[in-house]
Amino acid sequence: MANRRLFITKSIGALATLSILPNLNLLGKEENPSITGTIKYKLRFALVSDGHYGQKNTPFDENYENMIGWINKEYKTNGLDFVIVNGDIVHDRPDLLSVVKQQYFSKFKMPYYAIPGNHDFADAKLWKSVFGYEDTYTFEKQDIVFVTANTSNPKGEFLCPDNVYLKTQLEKFKNRAIVFVVLHIPPTKWLKEEFYNAECEETLNLLHSYPNVKAAFHGHDHAVDGVRYTNNKFPHFFDAHFGGNWGTTYKGYRIVEITHDNKINTYQVNATNNPILNSNTL
Repeated sequence: MANRRLFITKSIGALATLSILPNLNLLGKEENPSITGTIKYKLRFALVSDGHYGQKNTPFDENYENMIGWINKEYKTNGLDFVIVNGDIVHDRPDLLSVVKQQYFSKFKMPYYAIPGNHDFADAKLWKSVFGYEDTYTFEKQDIVFVTANTSNPKGEFLCPDNVYLKTQLEKFKNRAIVFVVLHIPPTKWLKEEFYNAECEETLNLLHSYPNVKAAFHGHDHAVDGVRYTNNKFPHFFDAHFGGNWGTTYKGYRIVEITHDNKINTYQVNATNNPILNSNTL
């Protein structure tokens, strides 16, 4: 699986330092004002994805212990309002979702929101039985709206989100200053090799039609940790992975910060401090 993404990793790595919107910048952690405490944020949250609990021949318990430690340290050091776990919580074992919730998610020091991925083999009924809410839902923090949706099913297929639901929510909150959309599987294929993404023209049209929808966040592709664009300007952010057996050489998570005047900053954290980035073999 790592080989099929090699070309994509090379193609996307350079995007990690681009400016993407007038009020949205991708900065390195050493440059981030939140570390020095010079800015007070209206909202600060993290995104992690692709833990793949139960995948054979991987240290999945260790991966989860590490991730919980990173996020709780971030909470203690810099403050977090919540964390979003964006899919592939388990690896083809939906019966393990409740195990992860009890053994690991219960250790978060802040609220968390879980979203299904294609390896979770989940539908709305299963998701609600484990987490208490369905697989497609909206939540609000401060005056900021988060619209989430399942992009798979119990067969693990790559699907478009419920666009009727998405349109209803985006229309409902069209007067809010900031709306984010969170989907595990991206709704487009930037490269022809990306047969594992979905093709969702209607979803893209919706994302592009509402100026207050500032970005979409995705997991799924462990090898991508930067930003990609649709419609030449709409940003889709990725957070690499914290588990599984392929992807970026490091494991980490993404931070998003919103100031009180609605400026948005986001950056990726190399939690394992692996200095080997963009390695190539010829």
